[in-house]
Amino acid sequence: MVNVGVVLISHSPKIVEGIKEIIRQVNKDVPIALAGGTDEGEIGTNIDKIITAIEEADSGKGVLLFFDIGSAKMNAEMAVEMSEHEQVKIAEAPLVEGAYVAAVEAGIGKSMEEILQTLHKNF
Repeated sequence: MVNVGVVLISHSPKIVEGIKEIIRQVNKDVPIALAGGTDEGEIGTNIDKIITAIEEADSGKGVLLFFDIGSAKMNAEMAVEMSEHEQVKIAEAPLVEGAYVAAVEAGIGKSMEEILQTLHKNF
C-alpha cells in the first residue's frame, strides 16, 4: 500500500530520531524521513536536508512536513517552494503529537487532505 509520507524537521537530529522511534512502535509502513540539525551535526535547520527528506518520503501519495520552532517553519516553507514535488504540505500541528497522529492515519490509508482535517480538528 502506498501511504502519505511524513517529514520530521527539527533543530536537533536527536529529536527527530526519537520521534521516528516512537512512531515506528505503532507503524512501520509509512515513509518517514528526517531533517534534523545542520550538515555539520550542529543545532539548526537546513533547506537542502528538508528537500532531500521530501524526496525520500514521497511514495506518490503526498508528504506532510512537521516542524519544531522558529526558522524550521521558514525553511520548510522555502523547501516546499523549491521542491519539484507537487503534493507537499506543511502541517500546523505539534511536532510529536501531530506526526504521530499523521503516521497512524496514513498507515490506515487516509489521504493527505483527510489527515490534515484530522490534525485541524485535534490541534
